[in-house]
Amino acid sequence: MKAVIITKFGGPEVLEILDRPTPIPKPHEILVRVRASALNRADLHQREGNYPAPPGAPADIPGLEFAGEVAGVGADVKEQWREGDRVFGIVPGGGNAEFLVTDAQAVARVPAGLSWTDAAAVPEAFITAHDAMIVQAQLRANEHVLIHAIGSGVGLAALQLARAWKATPFGTARSAEKIARAKALGLEDGAVVSDNPESILPDVDRWTSGKGIDVTLDLLGGAYTGVSLRASAPHARIMCLATVAGRSATLPLGALLGKRATIRGTVLRARPLEEKRAVTAAFARDVVPLLASGQVRPIVDKVFDLSEIRDAHARLASNQTFGKLVVSL
Repeated sequence: MKAVIITKFGGPEVLEILDRPTPIPKPHEILVRVRASALNRADLHQREGNYPAPPGAPADIPGLEFAGEVAGVGADVKEQWREGDRVFGIVPGGGNAEFLVTDAQAVARVPAGLSWTDAAAVPEAFITAHDAMIVQAQLRANEHVLIHAIGSGVGLAALQLARAWKATPFGTARSAEKIARAKALGLEDGAVVSDNPESILPDVDRWTSGKGIDVTLDLLGGAYTGVSLRASAPHARIMCLATVAGRSATLPLGALLGKRATIRGTVLRARPLEEKRAVTAAFARDVVPLLASGQVRPIVDKVFDLSEIRDAHARLASNQTFGKLVVSL
């Protein structure tokens, strides 16, 4: 099979398209013919040598999500999946290849109306947003949601899911253009942040009539985390998902105590298999029907051919994307 290979650590130039043996599924796994994959920040970090693949995942083939057809099943899979079934999901690595193997209970069925490229843009964004905001933070109707990095894949998925749960979403971004495009997808209002995240505090006060934010999806970390706490309402839930803006934060503990707020970290890649199965099942139950009906949809920034993988990595690193970057196989 053809696969994207990290030949050494470095920039996009270290990526090569090379031949690798097609993997063989274990008894509980399925073999998937990948039709499209999508890029994530973790792929850039892995390429740079800062985020190694977990044990059992291909060490030199990046790619954390996929959409494709079942091409074979393990001995214990039985009737759950058949060859030709359209599936998508998250894997700990190996997604940027023509074939991959994955646990049979860690995939969901692709709705009939989704193209391969749209389907590939779904798993990481929507599973992450649903698990963090709906399952863990227990978002309720009429609550205020703040989503940092609203133009990211997870941010845009969270925006749409917040509306589906009848909550009111607000967001931050580095440009007015991203805020405007997010408003077309249902964003109530947003703030452009340049160097100082504290600049959003008057906006939050205006948006919520002084009540504060109930649920925050912090996709940036660093200074954003402390500001999110200051902007929060009593009993707020702040979900920390990434550290793009910094791995350390200064927190106003008085606000944490006085607001009885909860700050919780979450990640998908390092979770045990049983947890990955659970989040996928919850996604299939709650989100796939919304995708099938068109109530929510993946937002694709650009589609690249597998041979253009270096350009795709450069595009993601530019921070100019709005939505997901997809790789077609």
